[in-house]
Amino acid sequence: MGKLYVDQTEIQVYKIEEDYISLTDMVRNIENGLSLIEKWLRNKNTIEFLGIWEEMYNENFDDNAYNEIMREAGLNRFVLSVKQWVTRTNSRGIVAKAGRYGGTYAYKDIAFEFASWVSPQFKLYLIKEFERLKKEEQAQLGWNAKRELAKINYRIHTDAIREYLIPKELTSQQTSIVYASEADVLNVALFGKTAKQWREENLDKKGNIRDYAGINELICLSNMENINAVLIEEGVSQKDRLIKLNQIAIHQMSILEEDIKLRYLK
Repeated sequence: MGKLYVDQTEIQVYKIEEDYISLTDMVRNIENGLSLIEKWLRNKNTIEFLGIWEEMYNENFDDNAYNEIMREAGLNRFVLSVKQWVTRTNSRGIVAKAGRYGGTYAYKDIAFEFASWVSPQFKLYLIKEFERLKKEEQAQLGWNAKRELAKINYRIHTDAIREYLIPKELTSQQTSIVYASEADVLNVALFGKTAKQWREENLDKKGNIRDYAGINELICLSNMENINAVLIEEGVSQKDRLIKLNQIAIHQMSILEEDIKLRYLK
């Protein structure tokens, strides 16, 4: 559940399969605002717009029921609620939600159309705010993806260290030193410095060297964890593994960076 803030109005965004924006919240601060939703829905132009949208995106839309509603629209006795529209046509562009965040929600295309009907200025602010929310979500997804990439082969790597490099008689403190040493093999191979060296050079930053790595570096790091685990199992010395991993890092990073350049040129 996301939130938009438009003209001092808080508007809920509810994710079903896509983002649905609360029409109820849009008119909450307007006198008799809730009646505006049904007034908008009874408008023949609105029904036509909704029908076109449903025919484009909803394979289960009931065309016959829609045509009946279109014939009724415009008559003095014509009344249409959100619930009636959804029930009769099997609409998916507008939904009525109960519970804590209950109300009428509409797919963003329809929500923007409603906002335009309420106020063109409000619509423009709503679109701007919605785009801000999407950018924030993408940034968060990117951060989560970076963190997950760093974890992909972590278990394989640590299992290999425990199985082949840590004698059973070591204390827990000595064991942690072995793990840290192997982590620094990867750090030096990829970043050219140990975790301690990075911290000493970046006293103003929180976290560790990997928190500030780019997406390509984390992809490469994930690959190297797997490769280092194999080399450990094969009994390759730490010195030789460091040289090998550094060569692999240089090669993989050059490929990843070149791929970005090609996509940018396209």
